[in-house]
Amino acid sequence: MDITAVCNGLRKSSKILAGQTAKQKNDALASVCKAIEKRRKEILKANEKDINKASLAGMSGALIERLSLDDKKIDGIINGIRTVIAQSDPIGEEISGWKMPNGIYIRQIRVPIGVAAIIYESRPNVTADAFCLAYKSGNAILLRGSSSALFSNKEIIRAIKEGLSSCPDGVSGAVELADCSDRSDVDRILSAVGLIDVVLPRGGEGLIKTVVEKAKIPVIQTGSGVCHIYVDKTADHVIAARIAENSKIQRPGACNAVETVLVHKDEADEFLPLLERQLAGRVQLRADGRAFEILHTESQKNGRDCVIKADDKDFGFEFLDLVCAVKTVDSLEEAVSFINEHGTKHSDCIITNDLVSVRKFQQQVDSACVYVNASTRFTDGGEFGFGMELGISTQKLHARGPMGIRALTTTKFLIDGEGQIR
Repeated sequence: MDITAVCNGLRKSSKILAGQTAKQKNDALASVCKAIEKRRKEILKANEKDINKASLAGMSGALIERLSLDDKKIDGIINGIRTVIAQSDPIGEEISGWKMPNGIYIRQIRVPIGVAAIIYESRPNVTADAFCLAYKSGNAILLRGSSSALFSNKEIIRAIKEGLSSCPDGVSGAVELADCSDRSDVDRILSAVGLIDVVLPRGGEGLIKTVVEKAKIPVIQTGSGVCHIYVDKTADHVIAARIAENSKIQRPGACNAVETVLVHKDEADEFLPLLERQLAGRVQLRADGRAFEILHTESQKNGRDCVIKADDKDFGFEFLDLVCAVKTVDSLEEAVSFINEHGTKHSDCIITNDLVSVRKFQQQVDSACVYVNASTRFTDGGEFGFGMELGISTQKLHARGPMGIRALTTTKFLIDGEGQIR
């Protein structure tokens, strides 16, 4: 694939998009919704081919779940685009404005970044999500998915381009799909200085590390999710067990699924048996010494064998499966220190009824999303009201947490004068 030629085309399209009104962009996105609905069967058939290929290749159940599409997920894609359509256009939004003593008036406004690239694994819904957020924020985008989702991605792009082409103001050249069969394309994308303004990796630790180390263009880093739940000594145990169950079991392969449960030592004897019963053998628990004794005894009593002793490597590890590490801690301070050392600055939660503990946890845990008495599974663009997301940023510059349309904007200053000189 000629990355230079593709990026030059995207740059031209980004200039057109940058000058479009909110209505023009929204009309184009509405047309894309219709095209995806029209090609629903073809998209699902293409996804079935990807699933069959993945199954034959021995892909894990968690990864196949990420790869799979069904009618509900197609509905989610369409509804997500409609939510973005309903959102205000960030482009041209005045962030601040002020008049200087010399009469010069200064305004800071939002503008598109220009041309973005996203390199991602499995999830074919990302193809539609990334396009939609880029388009609404006035950016052109180059999509580089994985070979495992090749058929799904091609069919979704076909629907997107069909929708854009059928709309009078649609800019069909604002989205392109890179050739996933050529690994050297990734290196060319990451070296496209002056052609691509920003790249976003979305996937496992290996992909993210490769992009960060090789990129010669700016990177917005989406991180892996080693998420924690800390059960404080004033926690409601029933609520804590329900939140742990939801955070681990609903979608174990998601980056916002919990991977480690920390329990205050004073709560271990009462809470851990409840946790074992709540999970009911559906999750393998890898527990440290004291937690192992309690959980193993409860598991054996209930006729289950789902508890093993944890190794050091189990803490700070993203299982992406029905596996969870469990550890007892002596204090809130130890829990915070452990999370900051072993977590990935993604999403971490405290279960407590103590306001002092809440404030300490919120202030001291250095993560993009810090929860109090709620599931880590809420770290999601849709759940945050963004409609969809580009990913979850775990870095601190430019964007952090779920990235919606404003994450693909930058700012510039407009200065109005009447002949002033310095």
